[in-house]
Amino acid sequence: MTASTHWLATACAQAVLERGGNAFDAAVAGAFVLHIVEPHLNGPGGDMTGVFVTASEPDAPRILMGQGPAPKNATIERYRSEGLDLVPGSGVLAAAVPGAVDAWLVLLRDYGTWELSDVLAFALGYARDGHPILGRVVATITSVATLFTEHWPTSAAQWMPDGRLPQAGDLVTNAAWARSLDRLLAASADAAVATREGRIDAARQEWREGFVARAIVDFGRTPHRHSSGTDHAGVMTLADLAGFEASIEEAVTVEFRGYTIAKTGAWGQGPALLATLMILDSFSDEYLDPSTALGAHTILEAQKLAIADREAYFGDTTVPLNYLLSADYAATRRALITDAASHEFRPGIVPGHAPYYPVLRTDYTTESLLEQGAGSSAGVGEPTVAAPASAAPSRTVAEPETLSTGELRGDTCHIDVVDRWGNMVSATPSGGWLQSSPTIPELGFCLGSRLQMTWLEPGAPSALTGGKRPRTTLTPTLVLKDGQAVTALGSPGGDQQDQWQLLYLLRTIVGGYTPQQAIDAPAFHSTSFPGSFWPRTWQPGGAVVEDRLGDAVITELEQRGHRITRAGDWALGRISAVTREPQTGLLQAAANPRGAQGYAAGR
Repeated sequence: MTASTHWLATACAQAVLERGGNAFDAAVAGAFVLHIVEPHLNGPGGDMTGVFVTASEPDAPRILMGQGPAPKNATIERYRSEGLDLVPGSGVLAAAVPGAVDAWLVLLRDYGTWELSDVLAFALGYARDGHPILGRVVATITSVATLFTEHWPTSAAQWMPDGRLPQAGDLVTNAAWARSLDRLLAASADAAVATREGRIDAARQEWREGFVARAIVDFGRTPHRHSSGTDHAGVMTLADLAGFEASIEEAVTVEFRGYTIAKTGAWGQGPALLATLMILDSFSDEYLDPSTALGAHTILEAQKLAIADREAYFGDTTVPLNYLLSADYAATRRALITDAASHEFRPGIVPGHAPYYPVLRTDYTTESLLEQGAGSSAGVGEPTVAAPASAAPSRTVAEPETLSTGELRGDTCHIDVVDRWGNMVSATPSGGWLQSSPTIPELGFCLGSRLQMTWLEPGAPSALTGGKRPRTTLTPTLVLKDGQAVTALGSPGGDQQDQWQLLYLLRTIVGGYTPQQAIDAPAFHSTSFPGSFWPRTWQPGGAVVEDRLGDAVITELEQRGHRITRAGDWALGRISAVTREPQTGLLQAAANPRGAQGYAAGR
């Protein structure tokens, strides 16, 4: 079974399974297709995280760590000296070392069975021969057309050839990326090694030390426009690129209602979902129904507390997770939840650790951005699903992707695969989307903007530090029962990823929903904490809801003090999932219907 955010990625991954490949072969094939067909949401220059189990060790969830660090020269002092008070949301100063490609190749090398050339054949075909471009991709290109033509000419050449905007359904190619894939495969084939693993490592070396690394560094030396409204050159070096290797890590887990939930470490936001589950675990079931006002209120309040701790303590540093995920600590946090919505930022107190209190901005402007007018920040953040920071109660966002500033946030890609043997993987690739920085013409892709999740304030757990990973929002989930993986799920959505996944977990584990019913059900999320993306604003007491939650529920949430933004009937949530019943081997898959783009398949 395969489920992903684009039907072509699902189809290609499923083709691998049909031809005898395992879940890891299939996931890698599908992921490289996602680079092609959802370029506004991810790219080869971005990052990814995954969580998986193997059929041989079904009770040992592992993390595929594809989050690159900040370049060594990316320091608070350097960025402050360039007149910045935040890491920009677009431009190469926001770029971490690319981690996605190396991570996928490590997964293929260590757990897959196919040759690299066979796995990449699907993506290479779509890059060389073309694929029908999505209307959402066209909308993204349109929103940044002025930025491309005036400041990022290499991006204009790739996405607006001859100055013409594409139309939805046009056959679009990426010849430069096809040539790059060919060169990586040539390096693999030319390697004087006799093993499949050695051939994959040869391609990895070419990526990290060869033509890809050289092109990235050379291109970054030329200053270009950033979301700050000012021009800057990059700081990435050949040593930065050569020094990063993706890795396999142990997952962080908690128990909830008889299930084990596995997430990344605190260099990602994953443990905040685990903390939310710990807070909610002692409530009776009536408090855990997302479709009621009581349940939605309780869930929103628990999320605020857990995510405040994310901001106060999480980062690529020593994080006291044993304490933050303990039952005793959860009880102290649970006691703060009342019948009224909190508008405060309330991290907890951890012995021996001082909580970091971020700058709390309800809006953000600069003179340079105002001079350039609306749309100047169109390339920043994660694409789609953003609530206006200053939205009034019950404000309706008719189409979340067309905010007046052009700012696009809150989405990425996702893929889940389970095979006949019980291998299961959930992965969220992101970053390096076409609007994050100028296209590198020799390579056919651009760098990501994950460093915007770091702070330029010393002492913050996620402060910008050369060689340290930014605290990523990428957060896939694995669910185990009685020592066997039963569900792999995940979602695009930036800060919303785990909030939406929490609703799925509560509806399936507590409410008895089927996977598709849980995905289809009305979604909501909180905005009552600093956003992870530039310009890092927040809305005290804010909550964004789908109108299908119902007028009575929404009215009661407002009466409890939540500042509600209505997003439309089918606007929030991007979850996909695959499941396996260990006793029978029955496999299922489910995908998000919103946007008519996600797809689940299998047999």
